[in-house]
Amino acid sequence: MIVDCALYKEGQRVPGRLDLTEVSGSLDDPSSFVWLGLAEPTPAELDAVQRAFNLHELVVEDIVESHQRPKLEVYDEALVVMLKSVRYDEDREEVEFGEIQVFLGDQYAVVVREGRPLPLTGVRRRLEQRPDLLELGPSSVVYAVLDHVVDAYLPALSEISKDLEEVELAVFSDDPEVDNPVERIYKLKREVTRFYGALFPLLSPLTDLTSRNAPFVNPEMRKYFRDVLDHATRAMEQIVSFRDSLTAILDANLTRVTIRQNEDMRKISAWVAIAAVPTTLGAVWGMNFEHMPELMWEWSYPVVLGFIAVVCSFMYWRFRKAGWL
Repeated sequence: MIVDCALYKEGQRVPGRLDLTEVSGSLDDPSSFVWLGLAEPTPAELDAVQRAFNLHELVVEDIVESHQRPKLEVYDEALVVMLKSVRYDEDREEVEFGEIQVFLGDQYAVVVREGRPLPLTGVRRRLEQRPDLLELGPSSVVYAVLDHVVDAYLPALSEISKDLEEVELAVFSDDPEVDNPVERIYKLKREVTRFYGALFPLLSPLTDLTSRNAPFVNPEMRKYFRDVLDHATRAMEQIVSFRDSLTAILDANLTRVTIRQNEDMRKISAWVAIAAVPTTLGAVWGMNFEHMPELMWEWSYPVVLGFIAVVCSFMYWRFRKAGWL
């Protein structure tokens, strides 16, 4: 679907919406450029876009092939930036991922969005309020999209941070009614790993956009790309911190489970040892033999019971003192 297609001259939008067939005839002025926004385009729309902007077939192929890692590629007629958009789903406690491709030429910027996590409608509106940036050409569109996507990483990371704190409290809780959070830990670890895979490859393209050799990029835009790179780097540091924390929490949880199991085994062993005394005596005197020592002694029963009570009490005291009970 074509979301919007507009012509911009000297930092201002030309009124109206541009048709794809009018693109080539609208770029006579070198200070003008076209900004086309697409959302999950159909093959027919992609074919029309390729003809309108004279894109290389490999560029269109990148649009068709989804689930690609973030990257930057340079063709003769365009620069291609691919990145992942994110949105945190509070109901499912999961991070949703989408894909955005930005194609930058001398006088055009084509933005293609795949998936629903992060709409880009507000990006155009905000950038149109900055004619000083629009005057710098279509590379300002690339900056606006990158800035919008990277800024959206921070709220998602904030929600993951809250989940991490909840998991940490559950791991170190002494409440027996709190379930073991190992499944949630693995789930969070998987989300953080996917987040890492979405952001880490983007750092290299952002670095390239700040260099002097980046084609189709206005030199005045480099400082803005450096700002985006700074935000992405800080987000990357948070992700690495979350990943390390989750690994430590998982190890701590396994350690606590092992300790609890050892405590249970010690308690069981202690009670078995205590129960062994009356069991042994009962087994010996429970045998049906006629000639047994003290079998006919009048005080046998209270002496045996007293002996069992004394030995069991002593064993209970020793196990209690040792921390087994």
